[in-house]
Amino acid sequence: MPEPSRAVFLSYASQDVEAAQRICAALRAAGIEVWFDQSELRGGDAWDQSIRKQIHDCALFIPLISQHSQERLEGYFRLEWKLAVDRSHRMAAERSFVVPVVVDSTREREAVVPDSFRDVQWTHLPGGEPPPAFVARVAALLGAPAQVATASPGPAPVSARPAGANRHAVWIPLGLAALTIFLGVGWLTLRHTGLQGQAKTGVAGQLQPPATEKSIAVLPFADMSEKHDQEYFADGMAEETLNQLAKIPELKVIGRTSSFQFKGKAEDLRKIGTTLGAAYILEGSVRRSGDRLRVTAQLIDTRNGAHRWSETFDRSVTDVLQIQSEIALGLARALQIEITSSAPTRGTPNSLEAYDKFLRGLHAREQFNRSGMQEAIADFKQALELDPRLISAEEQLAVTQWDMSGWGFILPGPGQKEARAAAQRALALDAHAATAHAVLCDLYTKYDWDWTSAGRECGVARQLSPHSSYVLDAAANLQEALGNWEAASELLEAARAADPLDPRVLETSGEVYMRMGRISDAEQAYRRLIAISPTYVDAYRSLATTLVVSGRAKEALAEATKETESMERALGLTIVNHALNRPQPRDQALAELETQARELWPMSVAEAHAFVGHKDLAFEWLRRAYDEKDTTLYWIKGDPLLRSLEADARYKLFLRKMNLPE
Repeated sequence: MPEPSRAVFLSYASQDVEAAQRICAALRAAGIEVWFDQSELRGGDAWDQSIRKQIHDCALFIPLISQHSQERLEGYFRLEWKLAVDRSHRMAAERSFVVPVVVDSTREREAVVPDSFRDVQWTHLPGGEPPPAFVARVAALLGAPAQVATASPGPAPVSARPAGANRHAVWIPLGLAALTIFLGVGWLTLRHTGLQGQAKTGVAGQLQPPATEKSIAVLPFADMSEKHDQEYFADGMAEETLNQLAKIPELKVIGRTSSFQFKGKAEDLRKIGTTLGAAYILEGSVRRSGDRLRVTAQLIDTRNGAHRWSETFDRSVTDVLQIQSEIALGLARALQIEITSSAPTRGTPNSLEAYDKFLRGLHAREQFNRSGMQEAIADFKQALELDPRLISAEEQLAVTQWDMSGWGFILPGPGQKEARAAAQRALALDAHAATAHAVLCDLYTKYDWDWTSAGRECGVARQLSPHSSYVLDAAANLQEALGNWEAASELLEAARAADPLDPRVLETSGEVYMRMGRISDAEQAYRRLIAISPTYVDAYRSLATTLVVSGRAKEALAEATKETESMERALGLTIVNHALNRPQPRDQALAELETQARELWPMSVAEAHAFVGHKDLAFEWLRRAYDEKDTTLYWIKGDPLLRSLEADARYKLFLRKMNLPE
């Protein structure tokens, strides 16, 4: 019998025999003993005892995981897995024993495997094709040199780390080395490789190009903790990784809003890549138990489902910032080296508790409602009390305060004051804080109507973060206000390429298309907005207005009644009922609108009166909107609801008053 300390046991579902044969052949060719013999899979007590003894005596246990093993909830291989787990419990923590191998696109978070399998790093060998790096790794774990020729690694290196491996001294450098190899060879290979598949129809009926060779999306990390109470932290890990990658000019990084649309959804990664226009996807998981933390990350090629790189980090919870740095900055720096670019990096927080509050704030804001934003503001402020130099918290506090005002949850005056102060504090800490510059651009556009200052801030923000959908949307809002709709459309196209499922960008797209007379495109933008975010404020009202303008008032009525925000619903019902020649419900809705929007959105009342034909009242409400600093007054030029006023001399005078071109 072969020496137990040098033998490998392969365990697999019968449907994966071909993949097992490939692995077995590669290992045996390198002089590694493998206990794998298909002819012996015949059952019986003697055979059963032989299998049990081999699992007891082998040096490494390699279970093959696939869709086939997923579908078979009963099978002898599951007993083998149990026996291996039982044996591993008797081993020292430093002992390497279980080496899980995935032979297809099965994802770790969804795999039906023993829990202890998730405690080690998985290796991905699509189709069971082991590269020399995998064979060499197995040989090293067995303590024997592999009899393989030295060869340059291919574009899909393998990172493997069984249980008990020396995580700090060995496997993290190996993981980063594997990533560097992939980036060095993979990117060069991809430069000469076209992407598969047809272009798909995107927003506004335009063709959405396939993924570029240097494009990546970062999915929300899965919370694998026993209590499932670390979702906010898992989201934050993904967010920080995305933010670091976005600093690399040559790399197209899909925005957070779009990537996070797939949170909790068991979508095929290749389909996600096609939807987002990303050639690669980075996904991961977080598991917290007591004061221990395990974070995994893996890079997947969305064209064929192949896993290109993966790594696991086992640390104390107090080392969370170091983990973040090693995942996000390690990956970003490896990319920078390979594509010969540089990008500014931002230091990690000084307080773990402050960072925890910051992540909780991000998580709360994702509710996109009043209570979620209020909770987020409280969390960001607590984070800043603990760490006054936490720039990200200041930036997101500015964004959230401004959103509270823009969505009508608070009055414009207090909202802009708080947002402006937070943005300026962020810039005092870091003059390169692009989001803070974008917030100021939006404030100058929507509240101050200071077009020169808005242009300056947008220009700086775009230089610092040219692919940020938030920055591009702010720049588009400025061009929309000035009546430069072609320029706004180009900015929005770039924003959708960066973050194709961002509701904010889709809303602005609809506004601009309406002003350009591209009514069908506006309708498509609003419909996609609703499909992505059904509770988005003003989405149904905007769609209803679009349908009215296109002569489909009966359809518009059904959409207007779905609007969740009462003021916007009243505006929508005023417009639709007027188009349907229903004066009584129109006047009732208009009266309700005047009562509710008097302080927050007098501009909407002006729009309603203008559409109904009450010109004098419309101008009266426009003056009130000016005095109250209504944050929607900036879009007065080309507003389809104000078309009846454009020939009136008072309209041009009003534009001059706002320093807008006539």
